[in-house]
Amino acid sequence: MGPVTPLRRATGRDSIKMAHDSIIAALEAALDVDPTDRAVREHLASLLLKDGRPSEALDHFAHILSADPANLAAVRGAADAARAAGDTARAEGYGRLLSALETDPAPMTSTPVSATDLTPSNVVDARARLRVVSADESGPWEVERPDVVLADVGGMEDVKRRLNTAFLAPLRNPEMMKAYGKSLRGGLLLFGPPGCGKTFVARATAGELGARFLTVGLSDVLDMWLGESERKLHEIFETARRSRPCVLFFDEIDALGQKRSHLRHHAGRNVVNQLLAELDSVGADNSGVFVLAATNHPWDVDTALRRPGRFDRMLLVLPPDKAAREAILRYHMRDRPAAGVDYALLATKTNLFSGADLAHLCESATDLALEDSISAGSIRPVGMSDFTRALKEVRPSTRPWFDTARNYAMFANEGGLYDDLLTFMRENKF
Repeated sequence: MGPVTPLRRATGRDSIKMAHDSIIAALEAALDVDPTDRAVREHLASLLLKDGRPSEALDHFAHILSADPANLAAVRGAADAARAAGDTARAEGYGRLLSALETDPAPMTSTPVSATDLTPSNVVDARARLRVVSADESGPWEVERPDVVLADVGGMEDVKRRLNTAFLAPLRNPEMMKAYGKSLRGGLLLFGPPGCGKTFVARATAGELGARFLTVGLSDVLDMWLGESERKLHEIFETARRSRPCVLFFDEIDALGQKRSHLRHHAGRNVVNQLLAELDSVGADNSGVFVLAATNHPWDVDTALRRPGRFDRMLLVLPPDKAAREAILRYHMRDRPAAGVDYALLATKTNLFSGADLAHLCESATDLALEDSISAGSIRPVGMSDFTRALKEVRPSTRPWFDTARNYAMFANEGGLYDDLLTFMRENKF
């Protein structure tokens, strides 16, 4: 029998490495859900570069630059990654591009809405992208002043009515709430299939209140260093408190507030604990800070986050109705040559399509017309036949979500959390 090798105790460096790997895995999972999230991709690329994986980091930086060639952070990261990977030619090319961009920076005063950003909520008015950095802000988080209200939200009348009854009316009438001894504590959790306008509804809520809007994603919080994620989360709440009245919006809250029983590392549990402490106003005053969150997977959110005083109200955001679908289709075709398109008929045939699905349908129909135009050597408008062909390929992406949600709605409907979802599924014969 050979010599017995003593077990090595985990060191602090091992713990940091485990936390680092866990964050990289979480960011990769987030990209699988939404490959278009540039902030998450940039954060992942930076961590991969620090982790000694420059080739992987370079691929992610290049992906960002393919859509946003003037992204300074991505150009700088790509240059560093190429240099670390030994690709001298690419490193020099990115270096020259970086020098040119830094020499002649183009100040951005607003962020335009792209076609992929459009949802059933912002087809009527795309004015919400104006960004104003708060004068007293002391961090990297931007605070918006949304120029959009609920009246600008296309369709979704039931969502607006419920939002007004459960959230906005009490906030507009604090004296009446006080007279009845009601508290304004607690937040609102928006849930539903992806691409149906949850983020835009949150932004419109801020506009309705005349409040600033601060949105928080996974990449804004997670950090490779132990304790740094909790510090960032505290600073985000402090920024919202300094900017009050402010709507603080957590996108994909299930990524930050995942059930602690599902988390393998203490680092993830500590983030959830910090979020709970901030929501409970431990050591601070949250008056004037209205917390909203969105998730596609409410069943993965830690139950402690849904207790009274936290996200104690849930609101289902469903795919656009027929009127909203017709408005979305018209919006996406507004600057394209089209003739003979029956948008009302298309709206009837696209039940359960999300805003993103409808944008994809318009792109697919346009591609078919473009292909024919290139072959013929002359431009022809997009017609109904193109949409008919595209509908054979494009299917509603919301169906897999409803297939998953059905089990939770039927067998884990504690306190009637999913009653609205069950009603909708019965009406649509799921």
